[in-house]
Amino acid sequence: MKHKRVLLLALPVILAGLGLLVLPYCGGMNLDLDGSGEGSASGSGSGGGMGLGDLANAAANCPNLASVSAISRVNFAREFGIDARAAARLEAALKASVELKNLSRSVEADLKGACGRLARDLGANPGNSAKAACNAAANAIKQLKAKAGGKFKLSIQPPRCAASLDVMGKCAADCDANIKPGKVDVKCEGGKLSGKCDANCSGSCEMNAGASCNGTCEGTCTAGFSGRCDGECEGKCDGSSTRGKASCAGKCEGKCHAGAHGSCTGSCKGECKIKGSARCSGTCTGGCSVEMKAPHCTGEAKPPKMSAECEAECNAKVSAKLKCVPARVAVTFDGAKNMAAAGKLKAALQAHLPAILKVSIGMKNKLVKASGQIKTVVNGVKGSIKAMTGGSANQTARLTTCVANPFKGAFDAATSLQASVKVSVNVQASAKASAGTN
Repeated sequence: MKHKRVLLLALPVILAGLGLLVLPYCGGMNLDLDGSGEGSASGSGSGGGMGLGDLANAAANCPNLASVSAISRVNFAREFGIDARAAARLEAALKASVELKNLSRSVEADLKGACGRLARDLGANPGNSAKAACNAAANAIKQLKAKAGGKFKLSIQPPRCAASLDVMGKCAADCDANIKPGKVDVKCEGGKLSGKCDANCSGSCEMNAGASCNGTCEGTCTAGFSGRCDGECEGKCDGSSTRGKASCAGKCEGKCHAGAHGSCTGSCKGECKIKGSARCSGTCTGGCSVEMKAPHCTGEAKPPKMSAECEAECNAKVSAKLKCVPARVAVTFDGAKNMAAAGKLKAALQAHLPAILKVSIGMKNKLVKASGQIKTVVNGVKGSIKAMTGGSANQTARLTTCVANPFKGAFDAATSLQASVKVSVNVQASAKASAGTN
């Protein structure tokens, strides 16, 4: 009896944490979930009212909604007594919430690692979170710049993140019953197609392994380079010997170590902007003389029209599987008073800044969009729970209880993603400020 009394006293606090509005009266209650004032007090045996014991049972008897696969196994129509259309909306919103939570964790972990490595290489303590690590890195960049003195030049070739058309197509078919599997026409809007081209590529070719470039090389050229070099030139700068590696404010001829923008008869590591069309052993962006394999879109992968819940789910899923060509960073400096500090800053930025730019530049817009979409969808579903259940107090209370945790997780994930984007942009700004020019 003592334990039961403790449970009854604690239950309102538990339910409040789940976002439920508890209106106790004489041992029974109805829940006013839509603010209409229609909730009324009743005993556990009258009018469908829900007593404290009923609410405790509702919280204890929810299906597993912790993962996408678990959610897929739930028959929501039968579980909560709702119609098929409402069940489909609910399932998609829950999956979208989990997808956003997983995406948030992944981005935060990657950012914590990249900022942590940058901070440690600059002699700072990265702390135990992405925010702490990125703030430590940003502060260390400023401090080391002041210590090194002189003038830095930072050149950034931005990352290019592309969304998979295949992932979007499969998700759309799985989520929306009106879309037939295998017949999903996903468009690439506001960007270019990229993928594996087994014939001739027209546009640009990402040459990760390094190969000869019949066009303009952007990245690193091992020999036969002629053009602008934002990194270090080895050969001739404006016709004069560089005597090894040196920054060059004019035309570089020979080798360009990062930041190349010109012709390259040797091996080009980075992106080759092809003249006409040619074979591409890496990722082709632009056009292909045959159908591209594993197509991605640097803009938006646009599926056929489907429900807002399915669109939110699929955008989150696609955002978690973006294929990103890393940023390329080149740092040079002139007149540094402390060469050791300047060298440390240069090495650390070139090694670790690209992974941070993946978030601050490459993923930023897609993360913001996915977060906003899912918050809107979750709010919409929460606001229609009573209508879904036909006004049944018992079913409404149980459904509200069961979705409270995953829906809260979606809002927490959105907040976390916004924080990740903010601190990554902060590091980028510190690096740009430390350079003075770009």
